[in-house]
This record gives sequence, structure tokens and C-alpha cells, in this order.
Amino acid sequence: MWNIPNLLTLFRLFLIPVFILCFYSGMENARFWASFVFCLAAITDALDGYLARKLEQSTPFGAFLDPVADKVMVAVALVLIAVDSVSLWVTIPAIIMIGREIVISALREWMAELGKRANVAVSNLGKYKTIAQMLALIGLIWRPEFWLVSWFTPVGMLLLYIATVLTIWSMYSYLKAAWRDLIH
Repeated sequence: MWNIPNLLTLFRLFLIPVFILCFYSGMENARFWASFVFCLAAITDALDGYLARKLEQSTPFGAFLDPVADKVMVAVALVLIAVDSVSLWVTIPAIIMIGREIVISALREWMAELGKRANVAVSNLGKYKTIAQMLALIGLIWRPEFWLVSWFTPVGMLLLYIATVLTIWSMYSYLKAAWRDLIH
């Protein structure tokens, strides 16, 4: 249980309250530091899975905890930017993304009970969604005002909508793959 991939996943869970504290701290450059912590968490998300496969250290504990850590960190970030923005243009995509995660998690659990978990395994479309989502959130958390990097926020908004489209598309793909089992 105490291997490098699992420790990275646990570290990502530890980063969640650090991220929240940075976001709300009011300290100088708080948004930059919150974005930095979120970016660090995103990197550990990619790294722990890679290392688990490369080092052949996949464990049931890691298989359970990794998606939990990922989904909680992303949901917290989506809620924080939705509350901070006070805009339907951010809140609606946040609700769609959080709702999709709940639906797909339930679908995967149900399909696993049927012995058909592989039918709704993570796809490349889901991976592209995650990349767009992570990059969008980094830009929307930071919201830099310095003119050289002020483009991060509009790019973050664009990526938020790309991630939303990919979210809906991937949810449709997963539901389509499971549809026969859902209607029987």
C-alpha cells in the first residue's frame, strides 16, 4: 500500500485543504499560489498513474483512491471558481462537470456489479476532457492581471467550454456503451 504512486495520491488529497487555504487566504498572490497547488495536484494525478504502470505498483487501494482524489480536487476547484465568479457562464459548466462525474461514477459502479466494468473504462475522450479541464481550472483559479500573462483567464474560459463539450460528449459515449444494460 505504501508505494510511490499511492503516496502521490495521498499527497494530492493533502493538497486539497492547502489549495482551499491558498485560495481564500487573502495573502499577496494568493490566487497564483492556489493555482500552483492545483497545478501540482494535476501533475501528481498524471504521475501516479504513470508510475503505477511503469513500476508495476498498481494496488486496489490506489485504484480506489486515485479517482476519488482527482474528482474531489476538481469538484472543489469548480465550486470555488463558480462561487468566486458569481456568473452563470462559469456555474453552468461547473454543474455539468460535477454532475457528469457523479453519473459516470455511478454508472461504472453499476456496470462493475454486472461484471462489465470494461465497457465503461476510461477512454481517450475522457483523458482529453481531463486535460482541458485541468488547464481551464489553472487559468480560472489564477486569473492573473499582469499584462504579459493576462491571456490566461480568457484562455481558461475557452478551455472551460471545450472541457464542457468534451464532458457531455464523453458522458454520452459512456452511456451509449452501457445503454443495452441500462434498458434491460
